[in-house]
Amino acid sequence: MFRNVTVGLDGSPESMAAAEWAAREAKLRDLSLKLINVWEPVPAPMAQAPLLGAETQAHWSERIPREAAEGLRLRHPGVKVTVEQTTGRPAGDLARAGHDADLLVLGTRGLSGIGGFLLGSVGLAVLSQAEHPVVFVRAGEQAADEHEMDPTGIPSAATPYRPVVLGLDIDHADDSLIEFAFEEAARRGTALGVVHGWKLPPSYAYGLSAGIDLQDEIGRQKTARLSDLLRPWQQKHPAVEVIEQSRPGSASVHLVHAALDASLVVVGRRIRRSPLGAHTGPVTHAVLHHSTAPVAVVSHN
Repeated sequence: MFRNVTVGLDGSPESMAAAEWAAREAKLRDLSLKLINVWEPVPAPMAQAPLLGAETQAHWSERIPREAAEGLRLRHPGVKVTVEQTTGRPAGDLARAGHDADLLVLGTRGLSGIGGFLLGSVGLAVLSQAEHPVVFVRAGEQAADEHEMDPTGIPSAATPYRPVVLGLDIDHADDSLIEFAFEEAARRGTALGVVHGWKLPPSYAYGLSAGIDLQDEIGRQKTARLSDLLRPWQQKHPAVEVIEQSRPGSASVHLVHAALDASLVVVGRRIRRSPLGAHTGPVTHAVLHHSTAPVAVVSHN
């Protein structure tokens, strides 16, 4: 039984933002928080250079996680914070740590000038091996960003949470993905927006030429299927308000737009055992790179 939220920490602004988010999430879940710091040894000639000597290595591998843990304990009273330090390859060690956690949290750099993430090679490598949920948090993410503005229009962490948004493919819906999203909304006491995008069939153009408009009919069918799919989960989580959005067009575009007003975006990823090829679908890939809110990726079969 996994009983912690684990976050990768390397002292960068994005990893510090991820640690703060992870601490808030650990408190919501009533779990402990584990900081994992992976020291990747540098080649011997570089290690002998004055700026990369023993003092610098000690700073990165000991002082930063220790001071980060102390600060997190002060800012998040009641959350048990532990530190684990390893020596090796960050992607492999973080992926292994994720196998032993309820949730793995990683930081990403923000794209300059526009909303979205710059997901590096380590994050992609970890995600490709993940079998438990992984959350990506941008540098600069603040607690107030997850909440509604106060009555005067000022960001505040004391106001209600913004909705959680779930991207759902009704043709390949997975229970673990839906359950994760409902539980995250329930923990935050907020609504769950479920976004489903669909495309018109190629035959649509022929219908138009014959004077038949299929869009409304297809829309009604998709909406009904989405409602039927969510009904058992609404019964299981009656306190969660569900806002269904089944619309024609790109699912990734709809999700990125919904992320502007979300506290968390939840998307899925099918687990692939092959070492070759991409390990995220096109919608998840787009959301990871363009969402302005933290993104949780739930791996499933």
